[in-house]
Amino acid sequence: MAERKTLAATVRAGTGKGAARSMRREGRIPGVIYGGGDAAEPITLDFRELNKLIYAGHFLTTLFDIEIDGTKQRVVPRDYQLDPVMGQPLHVDFLRLKPGATLKVQVPVHFLNGDICPGVKKGGTLNIVRHAIEMKVPADAIPEALTADLKSLEIAESLHVSAIPLPEGCSLIETGKDFTIVTIVPPVVIAEEAPAADAKGKGKGKAAAAAKKK
Repeated sequence: MAERKTLAATVRAGTGKGAARSMRREGRIPGVIYGGGDAAEPITLDFRELNKLIYAGHFLTTLFDIEIDGTKQRVVPRDYQLDPVMGQPLHVDFLRLKPGATLKVQVPVHFLNGDICPGVKKGGTLNIVRHAIEMKVPADAIPEALTADLKSLEIAESLHVSAIPLPEGCSLIETGKDFTIVTIVPPVVIAEEAPAADAKGKGKGKAAAAAKKK
């Protein structure tokens, strides 16, 4: 299941670009909590903590209890903006979660047994078609990853989504199609005989020309 962490925040009084720049100078990042049938709530968060969480990975599939003035709200990050030059967070959006809520998320695929995959051991190349799968999942049970087992995959064979077990309560967004997750591409065979044959042909041609001169 996805991690669940506590994140402290404060209510944001000002709005607009000027107020946002002022907050960033003070080491705070503006954000908003929305959804769940309640009004949107502008907030600010500590820059260092938020920056660390984003670059730690899995940020958009991590559940947070955001604490504001002693009250906690269950949320999940839906989007964030980074400075295009510095790569630092500029703004973050959180979706408020109510009991029984479901989400659309991209769940990463982890590949197992690549070291013993028959196709790879015979010289094939692992071609990953989908690194993540879009799914509808329970808000309080977001899977960290799906598992694709490569232990029996031969050269020119593919593994499809139907071969991947889905966690309880989760379903695919893209239904009605057994799409490909990974294939084993055959090794490229390079013909090396042609140059040798050409060399022999040139040699015979030179010999024939020499014989005519005699």
